[in-house]
Amino acid sequence: MKNKTFAFIKTDKKLVKLFFNDIVIIKGLGNYVEIYTTFDKKYTYYKTLKDLVESLPDEFMRIHNSYIVNLTNVESFENNHIICKGLKIAVAKSYRDCLTDTLDKIML
Repeated sequence: MKNKTFAFIKTDKKLVKLFFNDIVIIKGLGNYVEIYTTFDKKYTYYKTLKDLVESLPDEFMRIHNSYIVNLTNVESFENNHIICKGLKIAVAKSYRDCLTDTLDKIML
């Protein structure tokens, strides 16, 4: 499945199918992550942010030690903050250059 558009996660003792386009933000909480979706749902999943970022498609980018965002769901980027679904997330200095380079490539 090279061009997979979804994945299953185990949460609340069941497997839940998540489409990558529906994921807005992934927040790291130690050995767990919280996945926020476009449907205002939040899932808690047992996996570290470092392990998870390696298995995500290219449109996902780490912008902070505790956050991964889906670039397709970013509303704006200003003053070193990303806005996604009304949530304002600071972009860490160590990830800022990579983010601006990526955004430059997809700018009109």
